[in-house]
This record gives sequence, structure tokens and C-alpha cells, in this order.
Amino acid sequence: MDWLQVFLLSIVQGLTEFLPISSSAHLILVPVLTDWEDQGLAFDVALHIGSLAAVVLYFRHELVRMTASWVGSLGGRGVNEDARLAWWVLLATLPVCIIGFAFRDAVALGMRSPLIIGVSLIGFGLLLGYADWRRRRGGRSEYQLGLRDVLLIGGAQALALIPGTSRSGITITAALLLGMSREGAARFSFLLSIPVIALAGGLEVVGLIREAHQVDWPAVLVGAILSGISAYLCIHFFLAFIKRVGMQPFVVYRLLLGGWLLWLFW
Repeated sequence: MDWLQVFLLSIVQGLTEFLPISSSAHLILVPVLTDWEDQGLAFDVALHIGSLAAVVLYFRHELVRMTASWVGSLGGRGVNEDARLAWWVLLATLPVCIIGFAFRDAVALGMRSPLIIGVSLIGFGLLLGYADWRRRRGGRSEYQLGLRDVLLIGGAQALALIPGTSRSGITITAALLLGMSREGAARFSFLLSIPVIALAGGLEVVGLIREAHQVDWPAVLVGAILSGISAYLCIHFFLAFIKRVGMQPFVVYRLLLGGWLLWLFW
């Protein structure tokens, strides 16, 4: 890998992992639109580690409270709002885990075409636009979710296995449709990313252990750092941005990118 490829892929992963524009779509498209060779599994693992470190660092205070309260709930000390939120994150992760394990190969082999990505970008982008237009002010926070909300958001998250959907995009869409505020929807989506990224990275680590290829450690280290920094900045500025502006700029981006892909590859 050359350093331009390391830099571009790291920044793309860090930014698109948490923006509602589909990180998988962009990481699939980069090698399609360039003559670069596949970056390799070790580099993919590094990018996931960087993104995971960023979201954990950003929500470190909430995660400490959630973990302590969750452990306390297991010990019979009752369920407060932090323990409940921890349980909701775990529960909402189950659908994507079950469906992901069941259909992982089918998704990886049969649904990574630019045409599918283009259709997903447009279709789910329009849905995000409608959800954001419908819920422009007010709404519940992540601490005010109920069991039905969590099951529906978790079920929606499983749709992110389709390239071009965007995990953050579809969970934010579902949360907005259920009456959450923009900030509450985004924060819950980011918290949901922690177990998902950890599990996806864990699977890649298993695959990496089975491989006997030489690892480009400088590229891996730089990739993890750049991915983490860009992801952290993305979370910070995204939460401030949507509070003032909303989701519509991301909807427009999705429509333009999806339309361009359909025109280019049809």
C-alpha cells in the first residue's frame, strides 16, 4: 500500500462510519473507482479498531456509568436509566448479529455491486429525508426508549447488511420515525455501533489469525490512528451540525452519489 491509499481509506472509514452515508459503500467504491489493490484484512481490522476507539473515547463517561449500573442490575441493585440504556444497546444488537451470521456470505458475495449500492443510497436516503422532515423539533432522548422502540431500531439495524444502506443512517431513520430527537437518535445510533464494530472487528481478527500474509505494520498503525482521529471529530461535529441543520444535506449527498452510480454502472 502507498501512503495516499492509507490516508484516503483511513479518512473515508473514520468519516463515513458514523455519518448516515454508508461506510461500506464508500470502502467498496474506492477500489472500484481506482486501480488500487485490495488493502488487506489487517488494514481493515486497524480501521475498525480506530473507529471503535473513537466512539468509546467520545462516550467514555456515559459508558462508565452504563457499565457500572448494568453490572449493578445483574447483582440485584435495580435498573436505573443507565442500566436500562445498557440493556437496550445489547438487545438492539441481537438482530444484526443473528442475521449477519446467517447471511454473511450471501451479503458479501452477492450484494456488493455498485448498482445495489446506488439503489440503497437513494431509497434509504429518501426514507431518512422523510423521517427528518417529519421530526424536525423536539422528541425523546436515548434514555426515554421503550422495549418496542429498541426492537424496531435493532431490526432496522439489520438492514445495514445491505451495502449502501448505512448502519447509522437506518438506525437514525428508525429512531426519528419513532419520535426521538435528532440528537437522541444519533447518540443511540453511536452507542449501538460499539458492539457492532467490536463484533465485526473480532470476526476480521479471526480471519487475520488464519492468514499467513505479512502485515505492513506502519500502514496498519497509521491507518488506525487516522481512522480514530477522523471518527472522533466526525462524531463531535455531526452532533452539533444536526442540531442546527438536520439530516437533509446528507440526504442530498446520498441522492447525488446514488444517481451517479446508477448512471455510471447501469
